Amino acid sequence: MNFINPTKGLLDLDKMFDDIIEFIRDDKNSRYKLMIGTDSQPGKVICFVSAVIIYREGKGARYYYRKFQHKKIPSLRQRIFMEANYSIELANLLSSRFEKMGKTDFNIEIHLDVGENGMTKDIIKEVVGMVTGCGFDAQVKPDSYGASKVADKYTKSM
Repeated sequence: MNFINPTKGLLDLDKMFDDIIEFIRDDKNSRYKLMIGTDSQPGKVICFVSAVIIYREGKGARYYYRKFQHKKIPSLRQRIFMEANYSIELANLLSSRFEKMGKTDFNIEIHLDVGENGMTKDIIKEVVGMVTGCGFDAQVKPDSYGASKVADKYTKSM
């Protein structure tokens, strides 16, 4: 699984995790949030982008993203649940790495590309329940910028 950081280029999962840890160690006195969001863009195939953002509260952030394709998905509902599932899978991978380091209090937010306006309003409760049921905090629009801004930015080209 490879990710791209706009500054550092292509990184595998291990190198991305090491970079996140380095970012945290650079300022141990700050508070951090780790946000994961996935967005998709339909076309001949579905372009998915998952973004990982480490936010140093009040002092900036670093982000990483990965792009991948999937065959056509019959409905928006299924696509939204797939986006959430990809984010949860990634959150579980990173969470287990933090646990191995003894960082069990590190909170991970899943940013969902759903909101009270538009076609996704009817599934907010279900998709948020899916995320919280997996032990992660869920954010929806307009607070889900990991999916609706960062990941969305990279879904436009494949």
